[in-house]
Amino acid sequence: MKAIASVVLIASISVLTGCSTYSATRYSSNADNVVALRSLNGKMVNIGTFSATKPGEKEIMCRGVGPIKTPDGEPFSDFIRKALLDELKLAGSFSATAPVTLIGNLDAIDFSSASGSWNLALTVKSSNGKSMTASEQYTFTTSFYGETACNQTAQALMPAVQNLVGKITRSSDFISLLN
Repeated sequence: MKAIASVVLIASISVLTGCSTYSATRYSSNADNVVALRSLNGKMVNIGTFSATKPGEKEIMCRGVGPIKTPDGEPFSDFIRKALLDELKLAGSFSATAPVTLIGNLDAIDFSSASGSWNLALTVKSSNGKSMTASEQYTFTTSFYGETACNQTAQALMPAVQNLVGKITRSSDFISLLN
Protein backbone atom coordinates (compact mmCIF):
# COMPACT_ATOMS: atom_id res chain seq x y z
CA MET A 1 0.00 0.00 0.00
CA LYS A 2 2.87 2.35 0.82
CA ALA A 3 4.37 1.76 -2.64
CA ILE A 4 1.09 2.68 -4.37
CA ALA A 5 0.78 5.85 -2.26
CA SER A 6 4.34 6.85 -3.18
CA VAL A 7 3.69 6.33 -6.90
CA VAL A 8 0.46 8.36 -6.70
CA LEU A 9 2.24 11.16 -4.80
CA ILE A 10 5.10 11.31 -7.32
CA ALA A 11 2.68 11.27 -10.26
CA SER A 12 0.59 14.03 -8.68
CA ILE A 13 3.61 16.23 -8.06
CA SER A 14 4.80 15.69 -11.64
CA VAL A 15 1.42 16.68 -13.07
CA LEU A 16 1.05 19.72 -10.83
CA THR A 17 4.55 21.10 -11.30
CA GLY A 18 5.06 20.18 -14.98
CA CYS A 19 7.53 22.13 -17.01
CA SER A 20 7.17 25.35 -18.93
CA THR A 21 7.77 25.94 -22.60
CA TYR A 22 9.36 29.24 -23.55
CA SER A 23 8.56 30.52 -27.00
CA ALA A 24 10.68 33.18 -28.67
CA THR A 25 8.89 36.17 -30.11
CA ARG A 26 7.96 36.18 -33.77
CA TYR A 27 10.64 37.73 -35.99
CA SER A 28 10.32 41.42 -36.70
CA SER A 29 12.37 43.14 -39.40
CA ASN A 30 15.16 45.47 -38.38
CA ALA A 31 15.19 48.89 -40.06
CA ASP A 32 19.00 48.99 -40.36
CA ASN A 33 19.02 45.59 -42.08
CA VAL A 34 16.34 46.71 -44.55
CA VAL A 35 18.20 49.95 -45.32
CA ALA A 36 21.40 47.98 -45.95
CA LEU A 37 19.58 45.64 -48.32
CA ARG A 38 17.95 48.52 -50.18
CA SER A 39 21.43 49.80 -50.99
CA LEU A 40 21.91 46.75 -53.24
CA ASN A 41 20.46 48.90 -56.03
CA GLY A 42 18.08 46.39 -57.54
CA LYS A 43 20.13 43.21 -57.08
CA MET A 44 17.71 40.38 -56.52
CA VAL A 45 18.34 37.14 -54.64
CA ASN A 46 16.48 33.91 -53.99
CA ILE A 47 16.66 32.02 -50.70
CA GLY A 48 16.99 28.26 -50.76
CA THR A 49 16.96 25.80 -47.90
CA PHE A 50 18.82 26.22 -44.64
CA SER A 51 20.32 23.25 -42.85
CA ALA A 52 21.96 22.93 -39.45
CA THR A 53 24.93 21.19 -37.92
CA LYS A 54 22.34 19.71 -35.54
CA PRO A 55 19.64 18.88 -38.13
CA GLY A 56 16.07 19.64 -37.16
CA GLU A 57 16.93 21.16 -33.77
CA LYS A 58 13.70 22.78 -32.58
CA GLU A 59 14.33 23.38 -28.92
CA ILE A 60 17.06 23.79 -26.34
CA MET A 61 16.44 22.93 -22.70
CA CYS A 62 16.77 25.82 -20.28
CA ARG A 63 17.93 25.01 -16.74
CA GLY A 64 15.78 21.89 -16.61
CA VAL A 65 12.77 24.22 -16.31
CA GLY A 66 11.61 23.82 -19.91
CA PRO A 67 12.63 24.17 -23.54
CA ILE A 68 13.22 27.35 -25.53
CA LYS A 69 11.43 27.07 -28.89
CA THR A 70 10.74 29.20 -31.94
CA PRO A 71 7.26 30.78 -32.15
CA ASP A 72 5.89 28.23 -34.61
CA GLY A 73 7.93 25.27 -33.38
CA GLU A 74 10.02 25.14 -36.56
CA PRO A 75 13.74 24.27 -36.44
CA PHE A 76 16.04 27.16 -35.50
CA SER A 77 17.60 27.00 -38.99
CA ASP A 78 14.17 27.63 -40.57
CA PHE A 79 13.51 30.51 -38.16
CA ILE A 80 16.76 32.18 -39.28
CA ARG A 81 16.05 31.44 -42.96
CA LYS A 82 12.65 33.10 -42.65
CA ALA A 83 14.23 36.08 -40.88
CA LEU A 84 16.62 36.69 -43.80
CA LEU A 85 13.80 36.12 -46.27
CA ASP A 86 11.56 38.66 -44.47
CA GLU A 87 14.32 41.28 -44.55
CA LEU A 88 14.92 40.71 -48.27
CA LYS A 89 11.20 40.90 -49.07
CA LEU A 90 10.76 44.12 -47.12
CA ALA A 91 13.75 45.65 -48.90
CA GLY A 92 12.39 44.58 -52.31
CA SER A 93 15.45 42.40 -52.95
CA PHE A 94 13.84 38.94 -53.01
CA SER A 95 12.80 37.10 -56.15
CA ALA A 96 12.09 33.39 -56.50
CA THR A 97 13.47 33.68 -60.06
CA ALA A 98 16.65 35.60 -59.18
CA PRO A 99 19.83 34.43 -60.91
CA VAL A 100 21.51 33.81 -57.53
CA THR A 101 20.23 31.61 -54.70
CA LEU A 102 21.57 31.68 -51.16
CA ILE A 103 21.49 28.65 -48.89
CA GLY A 104 22.62 28.52 -45.30
CA ASN A 105 23.85 26.27 -42.55
CA LEU A 106 23.28 27.08 -38.90
CA ASP A 107 26.73 26.10 -37.64
CA ALA A 108 25.99 26.74 -33.98
CA ILE A 109 23.19 27.88 -31.72
CA ASP A 110 23.34 27.89 -27.96
CA PHE A 111 22.70 30.12 -24.99
CA SER A 112 23.59 30.67 -21.38
CA SER A 113 20.65 31.69 -19.26
CA ALA A 114 23.08 32.15 -16.36
CA SER A 115 25.36 34.72 -18.02
CA GLY A 116 22.68 36.02 -20.40
CA SER A 117 23.96 35.35 -23.90
CA TRP A 118 22.94 33.73 -27.19
CA ASN A 119 25.71 32.41 -29.43
CA LEU A 120 24.86 31.94 -33.11
CA ALA A 121 26.97 31.13 -36.16
CA LEU A 122 25.71 30.88 -39.74
CA THR A 123 27.41 30.07 -43.02
CA VAL A 124 25.72 31.41 -46.16
CA LYS A 125 26.63 29.93 -49.55
CA SER A 126 25.79 31.40 -52.92
CA SER A 127 24.97 29.53 -56.09
CA ASN A 128 27.89 31.53 -57.57
CA GLY A 129 30.29 29.43 -55.45
CA LYS A 130 31.16 32.04 -52.81
CA SER A 131 30.35 31.82 -49.13
CA MET A 132 30.64 33.72 -45.88
CA THR A 133 30.27 32.99 -42.19
CA ALA A 134 28.96 35.31 -39.50
CA SER A 135 28.59 34.85 -35.78
CA GLU A 136 26.75 36.73 -33.08
CA GLN A 137 27.16 36.74 -29.33
CA TYR A 138 24.11 38.60 -28.10
CA THR A 139 24.00 39.55 -24.42
CA PHE A 140 20.86 40.24 -22.43
CA THR A 141 19.76 40.73 -18.83
CA THR A 142 19.13 37.49 -17.02
CA SER A 143 17.99 36.39 -13.58
CA PHE A 144 18.95 34.02 -10.81
CA TYR A 145 15.44 32.55 -10.91
CA GLY A 146 14.96 29.82 -13.53
CA GLU A 147 11.47 30.79 -14.68
CA THR A 148 12.47 34.44 -15.21
CA ALA A 149 15.85 33.62 -16.76
CA CYS A 150 14.37 31.16 -19.26
CA ASN A 151 11.65 33.62 -20.28
CA GLN A 152 14.26 36.35 -20.79
CA THR A 153 16.39 33.93 -22.80
CA ALA A 154 13.46 33.10 -25.10
CA GLN A 155 12.68 36.79 -25.60
CA ALA A 156 16.32 37.51 -26.52
CA LEU A 157 16.42 35.05 -29.46
CA MET A 158 14.68 37.40 -31.93
CA PRO A 159 17.05 40.38 -31.41
CA ALA A 160 20.01 37.97 -31.51
CA VAL A 161 18.82 36.76 -34.93
CA GLN A 162 18.29 40.38 -36.06
CA ASN A 163 21.92 41.09 -35.22
CA LEU A 164 23.11 37.94 -37.00
CA VAL A 165 21.14 38.83 -40.14
CA GLY A 166 22.57 42.35 -39.89
CA LYS A 167 26.13 41.06 -39.72
CA ILE A 168 25.49 39.09 -42.88
CA THR A 169 23.64 41.72 -44.91
CA ARG A 170 25.90 44.60 -43.87
CA SER A 171 29.14 42.70 -44.44
CA SER A 172 31.32 43.69 -47.37
CA ASP A 173 31.37 39.95 -48.23
CA PHE A 174 27.59 39.87 -48.77
CA ILE A 175 27.67 41.68 -52.13
CA SER A 176 30.12 39.06 -53.46
CA LEU A 177 27.45 36.41 -52.82
CA LEU A 178 25.07 38.21 -55.18
CA ASN A 179 27.32 38.75 -58.23
